[in-house]
Amino acid sequence: MSALERIGLPVLRRLDPETAHGLALAAVRAGLAPRPGPVTSPRLATTLAGLSLPNPVGLAAGFDKNATALAGISQAGFGFLELGAATPRPQPGNPRPRLFRLAEDRAAINRFGFNNDGAEAIAARLAATPTAIPRGLNLGANKDSPDRAADFAKVLEVAGPHIDFATVNVSSPNTEKLRDLQGASALSALLADVLETRDRLDRPIPVFLKIAPDLTDAEIAAIARVALDTRVDAVIATNTTLSRDGLKSPARDQQGGLSGAPLFDRSTRVLARLSAETDGQLPLIGVGGIATPEQAYAKITAGAAAVQFYTAMVFHGLSLAAEIARGLDTLLARDGHDTVASAIGTNRKDWL
Repeated sequence: MSALERIGLPVLRRLDPETAHGLALAAVRAGLAPRPGPVTSPRLATTLAGLSLPNPVGLAAGFDKNATALAGISQAGFGFLELGAATPRPQPGNPRPRLFRLAEDRAAINRFGFNNDGAEAIAARLAATPTAIPRGLNLGANKDSPDRAADFAKVLEVAGPHIDFATVNVSSPNTEKLRDLQGASALSALLADVLETRDRLDRPIPVFLKIAPDLTDAEIAAIARVALDTRVDAVIATNTTLSRDGLKSPARDQQGGLSGAPLFDRSTRVLARLSAETDGQLPLIGVGGIATPEQAYAKITAGAAAVQFYTAMVFHGLSLAAEIARGLDTLLARDGHDTVASAIGTNRKDWL
């Protein structure tokens, strides 16, 4: 953690969480955040769905929804970034307060509801801000859309020329009935539409699918079959959870999706189950509760080719990206891995 973060983070944690989030983005835009550049080494450099990454540690969607701090974040140490979620039309999201900090649990609950500036505004910022590392966009649907499934393709059509990958997000718990699109039939149709749109782009890009952690083994198996049949390029496991097991913080009963430390075990079990179902046939990205190099490494050994995090920065700052990447390099070396790929899934059985 930098000296500025040691001073600033306690101050931000005294503010309303959404206000603090806005100030953190403003600090990144002002050049006040750590800028070590993408951390890399021969061990860390890897490939994800055809994308060359300096390291496998990515920023999860939600931190920079509108791509307003892209230049600074791309220099924070990450190997890749995911922006958004973006919807075809701008929308304000749910009423405030809608973000709750659970300090005792090292967690957060949000019910933002896809608040964003809309695909055109976000695409314009992406077009104006080149980055040295791959960046993607989380695709969402407008709350009042008559055809939510079609919204994902609409966002991709607008933003596709300016991103390196796109994520189909049918797993947010904060848009009513959105998770219904994870059913096999609806999901197959939605992905077919998005992939057809992708194939029409001048520069076709990988398409990822993001799933929820609150799935049964049978549901995970069904999603795995759809992902393989439709030939999506990767699956992100997982989004936030509706579970409240074991929480201590006063805000624990707020509605919305829970992220942070309590999600780690649940999301890693889903990741390992998905890895077993797909058996190495497509790359997986592990998300949920990562705050240390050891936890990032655990996701990789459970089956992930790359990882993402976001909530831990509330408690540890943006410098955590470089710390996790460097620590991951050390752990790979300790266990005799010359590449990230050689560590994937080596401890998967421990999570099944």
